[in-house]
Amino acid sequence: MSDTATTTRPAPKAAVVLTTGAEARIADLMAKAPADAIGVKLSTPRRGCSGLAYSVDYVTEEARFDEKIETPGGTFYIDSASVLYLVGSVMDWREDDFTAGFVFKNPNAKGACGCGESFMV
Repeated sequence: MSDTATTTRPAPKAAVVLTTGAEARIADLMAKAPADAIGVKLSTPRRGCSGLAYSVDYVTEEARFDEKIETPGGTFYIDSASVLYLVGSVMDWREDDFTAGFVFKNPNAKGACGCGESFMV
């Protein structure tokens, strides 16, 4: 018997929490995806009045440092350069009579433009 204690750590949490609505939308997107798509990827390209915007696109190959989240409907990736801007965020899918889209609750956002197209950290 060894005196060395085994320590365990909980699995790391994902940078972004996906709601069931977001997961369902990812499943819907993957059902309609081009044949070479391996998943859906969230990134934060520089654009808009406030500097950064949310962008969700199909991805055809895995990038080395991207975060990978397996969902019931397909694989969701987070761009490695965007993770720092997104840690602790919740991603949801909302639809009403006039709009449909992913909605983000991002604790890192310090402000947003008036139209809601972009945000700053």
